[in-house]
Amino acid sequence: MKRLDGRVALISGTARGQGRAAALRFAAEGALVVGGDLLHEQALDTQRLIAREGGTALTPGPLDVTDEDSVRAWTEEAVDAFGGIDIVYANAGAVRFGAIADQPYEDFAFTLRAELDSVWLTVRAAWPHLVRSRGCVLTVGSTAGLTGSLTNQRTAHSASKGAVIALTRQLAAEGAPHGIRANCVSPGMIDTDGTRGDLLADDHPMRDIARHIPLGRVGRADEVVNAAVFLASDEAAYITGANLVVDGGWSTVLPGATP
Repeated sequence: MKRLDGRVALISGTARGQGRAAALRFAAEGALVVGGDLLHEQALDTQRLIAREGGTALTPGPLDVTDEDSVRAWTEEAVDAFGGIDIVYANAGAVRFGAIADQPYEDFAFTLRAELDSVWLTVRAAWPHLVRSRGCVLTVGSTAGLTGSLTNQRTAHSASKGAVIALTRQLAAEGAPHGIRANCVSPGMIDTDGTRGDLLADDHPMRDIARHIPLGRVGRADEVVNAAVFLASDEAAYITGANLVVDGGWSTVLPGATP
């Protein structure tokens, strides 16, 4: 028996990166995946990849996780198709980096809406169904929510991810009477199309970050998803309110001289 056999998993941001990796892995573990993304055609490609591997997935239409009506419709499509929701994986997000001295408020507000409001809206829409299924919530934090950075100007990102971690703990408290577990996965530097285009680009000050990570490399999307699968499975039945950091030890040490 697979670890997530027959469970309905609502996963946002399935067009690429960690969201696509999550959709593929959750389907491989037996989940019925309901994906969604503003990049709808790419999310449909993810659905086709799942079908090719013998899994089951649905991608109802373009999903805007910052729009309440869009999130509600997506949730209803999942329930109509599969009868309920067992897992919510609030993965989708977007960020605009900038220092406090020069970042426009518009960019700060955009980031909080995309990275924090999106989680609240998704969980809020699915909550009645999670109560019925005694399901679980997975959120995506970041090491940015745990520490500051000398090389990445990220006031909005740090604020939103710190808030996601705190929100997850509150969801664990409010969900416990209903049998709902809520946990957060906080990645460090992960190699994706997105990070290759900014944080790991040749002209970015963080491009050589691997030498400051104790395990000596940046992470992969599937390594983040491994943690999420565990937290969604019965193996984590006694875990709620946790923040599982997946960063190769980056957040545990101070940067030092290169050996």
